[in-house]
Amino acid sequence: MSSVTYNNVIKSFGDVSVIKQLNFKVEDKEFLVLVGPSGCGKTTALRMLAGLEEITSGEIMIGDRVVNDVAPKDRDIAMVFQSYALYPHMSVYDNMAFGLKLRKTPKEEIKRRVNEAAEILDITHLLDRKPRQLSGGQRQRVAVGRAIVREPKVFLFDEPLSNLDAKLRVQMRAEISKLHQRLQTTFIYVTHDQTEAMTMASRIAVINKGLLQQLDTPQALYDRPNNLFVAGFIGSPSMNFFPGKMAVSGGKVTVDMDGFQVQIPEALAGPYKNMDGKRVVFGIRPENIHDPEFAPVNIHGEKVAAKVDVTELMGNETFLYLVNGKNTFIGRVDPRSSKRVGDDMQVIFDMDKFHIFDVDTEEAIR
Repeated sequence: MSSVTYNNVIKSFGDVSVIKQLNFKVEDKEFLVLVGPSGCGKTTALRMLAGLEEITSGEIMIGDRVVNDVAPKDRDIAMVFQSYALYPHMSVYDNMAFGLKLRKTPKEEIKRRVNEAAEILDITHLLDRKPRQLSGGQRQRVAVGRAIVREPKVFLFDEPLSNLDAKLRVQMRAEISKLHQRLQTTFIYVTHDQTEAMTMASRIAVINKGLLQQLDTPQALYDRPNNLFVAGFIGSPSMNFFPGKMAVSGGKVTVDMDGFQVQIPEALAGPYKNMDGKRVVFGIRPENIHDPEFAPVNIHGEKVAAKVDVTELMGNETFLYLVNGKNTFIGRVDPRSSKRVGDDMQVIFDMDKFHIFDVDTEEAIR
């Protein structure tokens, strides 16, 4: 069993509370991504699991064993850091073999493991080179290979792709995902990039200010965020939010915003029929705001007047930055849209895909 469990884990540095309380379990062979803004505590959570930071209170378990007082070298984990941390005077082979040599692993076993890892990562032709002779992507592969040869129960990745250029990041995302499928080992991966989280994870743990906000599959986080923070963090561009007020009249439920109102479809209105006059935050994602000319058929569309403030032509899509009174929001529309800066238009809100949050608690109301 290579599951990982955080039980009431708290971490403070003096009077500063970094991890306020973490409770969750990473299942055996799962690819879990810890995501959140800089300073939220995700890297600290990983370092506590690795044994590089002491736990203030609570316990961390690997399998059935509590590892609070276990030395890092005895936890059967391997970590890949943001900085590749390769020894510049050693060859790629020696960098990958170094940890095994320290453990007095037999030479033939070291050779077997290094060659297997090099073949998996397609770096066999680089084994005789020094790190300075490698590109950033190749160095990252060597750092991953050094972890693979350990054959650990759990792999830990601390923002390993942040030093790579955009194209290489996309390529390495796919490589790490394939590596997880091939090794069938537990992966825990830290990033602030929600695109990495969405594309790689079997589940995502969203952390903010040292607290777990939501733990679920990428699609569930996208479709059913528990609160305003998760809704705004997952998705790019992020969800549009409007302060609003519920209105119930004659069996119809509408949300009145400053400058426009939208009606909730009858099939989805049930949870809101007793909320007349309640202040809420209305949310809708940019991809659910359409140019009427190219709006999908068979949706419950509500027209909203807006003026185009900025356009961003992306090739496969267009971002329209829109203004309605005091409200500013983004629409992610069909690239064939002819709307340009200064144009007045009626955009379509897809009311099959809206979100409503409580103003005070910031929790989703469903």
